[in-house]
Amino acid sequence: MTVPDVAALLETADRVMVGITGPPGAGKTTLARTLVHEFSTTLCADAVGYVPMDGFHLSNAVLERLGRRDRKGAHDTFDAAGFVATLARIAHGGETVYVPDFDHTTGEPIAASLIVPATARLVVVEGNYLGLDQPGWRHVRPLLDRLVYVDADAEVRRERLRKRHIAAGKTDAEARAWIEAVDEPNAELIATTRARADTIVD
Repeated sequence: MTVPDVAALLETADRVMVGITGPPGAGKTTLARTLVHEFSTTLCADAVGYVPMDGFHLSNAVLERLGRRDRKGAHDTFDAAGFVATLARIAHGGETVYVPDFDHTTGEPIAASLIVPATARLVVVEGNYLGLDQPGWRHVRPLLDRLVYVDADAEVRRERLRKRHIAAGKTDAEARAWIEAVDEPNAELIATTRARADTIVD
């Protein structure tokens, strides 16, 4: 989605919620942060909010307890209900909402790390499962005014993911194994949501 597209949306409503989704390694964060930066500059910082779905990751301790640590990033390793409730608060407007971010160094969510001001006109929501039509997730799409699906060549995605996992402490072999066992199955599920997007960016 280009900046003019978002600008046109902002002419039609007091608050616009734009979702950026797609498979792991496609470039969602880059696009989301570009939009946040552009509109924080053209409007003002208090007119833009950013909500990364990764902030709603279950903690490593909880994942260990649930026996899901080895599948971290799958759709059932997030607090989907909490994510939906937060988006609903933001969509209804009128209050400042504090949202969690995610620390990729520690691999843990950070509570109340980001602010969506009550004055925010644009809210950029980013995450893998924004278009997923499954229990816990299907209420996300109706809260978004637009959904953008970001995709990339599979080999490009996989190489980005390999580097990301190595930077987070995995060996090359561990990174490749994680991509095969976790990232790619997730990507296949996310691909089924492509048709629910308003715009596709390849």
